[in-house]
Amino acid sequence: MAHLKHPVTLILTVFIFWAFLPARLAAEKLTLPEGLRVVTEENRIVKLSRQDELITEADTRVARSGLLPHVYGSYTQNYNEKQQGARIGNSSVYTQQKDFHAYSLTVQQLLWDFGGILSAYRASKKILETRQYDYKRTKNFVALLFTTGYLDLLESEKMVTVGEKEVERLESHLKTARSLYSEGVITRNDLLQAEVRLSDARQKLLTAKNMRQINVSRLNNMLVRPLTSTIQAEEIAGAGLEPVDLDRAFERAEKERYEVRIVDATLEAVDFEATAKKAEYFPRFFVEGGYNYVENRYALYDGSWAVIGGMSINFLSGGSTKAGLDRIHHQKNKLITERKKLIEDIRFEVERYYLELANAREKVKVTKDATFQAEENLRINNIKYREGEGTATDVIDAITLLTIAETNHHKSRYDLLRAEAGFMHAMGQDLLEVYR
Repeated sequence: MAHLKHPVTLILTVFIFWAFLPARLAAEKLTLPEGLRVVTEENRIVKLSRQDELITEADTRVARSGLLPHVYGSYTQNYNEKQQGARIGNSSVYTQQKDFHAYSLTVQQLLWDFGGILSAYRASKKILETRQYDYKRTKNFVALLFTTGYLDLLESEKMVTVGEKEVERLESHLKTARSLYSEGVITRNDLLQAEVRLSDARQKLLTAKNMRQINVSRLNNMLVRPLTSTIQAEEIAGAGLEPVDLDRAFERAEKERYEVRIVDATLEAVDFEATAKKAEYFPRFFVEGGYNYVENRYALYDGSWAVIGGMSINFLSGGSTKAGLDRIHHQKNKLITERKKLIEDIRFEVERYYLELANAREKVKVTKDATFQAEENLRINNIKYREGEGTATDVIDAITLLTIAETNHHKSRYDLLRAEAGFMHAMGQDLLEVYR
């Protein structure tokens, strides 16, 4: 740090710091669309879901391999104790070398197995489809969580502002009370009342600031950033949700929700699995060809090409095929029941957000003019108190009413925005598209 002691160096350091400070602060600004883009790409939950999709995609290639030719190769080197031969009458001749090597190359292709491997491949494709739906579902769910957290942060910032205004009003009232007390206009009790109320307001402001920091940390955690990073969230106007009736919302949710698509694709996969399992009752037809070579100076031909057509059938497997079909049948029944329950849960979720949305809209209307009325009420009571016509209690009550009105106004607005996001998510809309 010795080089910073030089005056010129110190001045340059301070200048560079302040020159780049606005850029550093600007980098901390965060809009909802930008945050949604980052969180749906970098969030760990989303990445885990993406890995599940890639794993299943590899499984489909494994299942497809049964439809393609299989190529086998082998090489052996034999060392025998005795050299083999054959007896012909009273004489004997060698038929094989004592030590020799051999190799072979074989290609096998399945011709027909009554749709067993093909159905297994189609089932794997449907399972991959479910993973793709689940990846999109996870992204949309994380987007909902981030949107809710973003709105919580904006609301907590408004609560900090409301708290600061309340403290400022109470400080102004306390200043007036001290002036009136010094003039002997009011009693000590009025002064103590103002001091106690100010202390309580400062405690509530501290709680509001802590809540804001918690919301910042929660968003940083979702964005995979250090928890202590600062965030300057920009205000949003809303999603511009068009009016929709409840029945139409139900229909849209049942059609668009990824959870329903996952169950439907899984049901199709189960049907393919049943076909693949039934194929085990039937034979498998294949063709095999290749080249075999055995080193043998006593043989007419060392190597030869061969083509073989064959069939294999499993006559008895200990009941495993029947048990497998029973398992698939029960699994399908379970999925059908789960789908019915899922539809009921989705309809309940849609209705809940629909009612919350309607309730929030009414609250916004009710609280729209309350703040102005509370401000006017405080102004009148302040004038009365300064002129000795009002009481300290009236002023403090007016400040409390104004604080409540401002709190209710901001809370109702963000309740509306949260209900909008939840309702659109419940209907299956992609929030990335909604808030882009």
